[in-house]
Amino acid sequence: QVQLVESGGGLVQPGGSLRLSCTASGAILSIFTMAWYRQAPGKQRELVASIPSQGSPTYADYLKGRFTISRDNAKKTMYLQSNNMQPEDTAVYYCHADIMGPMATFSNFYWGQGTQVTVSS
Repeated sequence: QVQLVESGGGLVQPGGSLRLSCTASGAILSIFTMAWYRQAPGKQRELVASIPSQGSPTYADYLKGRFTISRDNAKKTMYLQSNNMQPEDTAVYYCHADIMGPMATFSNFYWGQGTQVTVSS
């Protein structure tokens, strides 16, 4: 059983910063690409950023360099550092990962339960 658990969400003022974490646990052999998505009220879920197990991350164009994704493979943990946050960043942020179990012949995609981020004064 594989689980992804996000943490670090909450209320932040406009212009403030927040750091989200996502930790994978369970029967895991390898974690390939990990990603952050977000879903604002009344909108579709959208990709924020993704990061492969080795290599460079990619970001949504709308972020304009305000967010940084990173990961610690030894800890099976991914991070999202969000700076200069704006009200339009308010959303539920979800962790997503491509994970292979020790007895599997192919990987599967997993989602975390989501963490609420609210940007408001």
